[in-house]
Amino acid sequence: MRALQFAEYGPPSVLRVADVPEPHAGPAEIRIRVRTSGVTPADAYVRSGRFREMIPLALPHVLGVDAAGIVDEIGPGVTGVRAGDEVFGMTDLARLGGANAEFAVLAAWAAKPAAMSWAEAGGAAANVETATRVLDLLGVGAGTHLLIEGAAGGVGTVAVQLAVARGARVTGTASERNHEFLVSLGATATTYGPGLADRVPGGADAVFDCAGSGSLAELVKLAGDAGRVVTIADFDAAAHGVHMSRSAGPGADPQALHGLTIAADLAGQGRFRVPVAAEWPLEQAARAHELCESGHARGKIVLTVSSE
Repeated sequence: MRALQFAEYGPPSVLRVADVPEPHAGPAEIRIRVRTSGVTPADAYVRSGRFREMIPLALPHVLGVDAAGIVDEIGPGVTGVRAGDEVFGMTDLARLGGANAEFAVLAAWAAKPAAMSWAEAGGAAANVETATRVLDLLGVGAGTHLLIEGAAGGVGTVAVQLAVARGARVTGTASERNHEFLVSLGATATTYGPGLADRVPGGADAVFDCAGSGSLAELVKLAGDAGRVVTIADFDAAAHGVHMSRSAGPGADPQALHGLTIAADLAGQGRFRVPVAAEWPLEQAARAHELCESGHARGKIVLTVSSE
């Protein structure tokens, strides 16, 4: 099968589409023929070698953690899904990849709502899991005032909608060109950068940092307590007493896989969508990684693997 892989750590140019053996579903897993698959910042970190000391990999390595497609193989012990079903989901995150390929084995999944396009579905699962995990850690619920730093990115756009669905009041930071977009998702928009506390009078009950832009000191001050701030992107979190949440590797938090079904239900009600920043064929994955690393993608970056 065709799969996106890299044989050495480096810039996006190390990516190649290669012919590799097909994977097969094990216990509690399903295999899908992939239609679309997402690109995440974690994929770029893995490819660049940023995680090589923390999580050693056998190279070459196939990238991608989320995908959508048609079920074609069901592992032992799996119920509630049949061959031919349309689903979206995630690989086993301990493998750090495998989804940017013609066939992918999923460890968690949900039925794809008819209201969700293939592009949206292919980029949904990882961001939904991440957003749900952090919202759970912060105890976000009805009446919570949540500040999301970097709200226009892939995880941020999902977190805004899931938090609003919980009854939270959301303030999101983004460049001014994205303010109207954030308002359309249900947030109050403001700019990021110094002086944020002045733009969010009264502070916030909880802060979700999706940007990793070095603003943790101000975010802690705004929340009033480092324990009310969680980041997924700032590797200096410990220096500020802030928890950095990750779903794989040493110190990983429990995965919030229940979020997939929640997001699917909300999408079916017209209350959730996955903003797609860009979509490229698998063979142009280097462009996708370049955009991902630029930090300027509004929503999720998706690769088209198959049209059938």
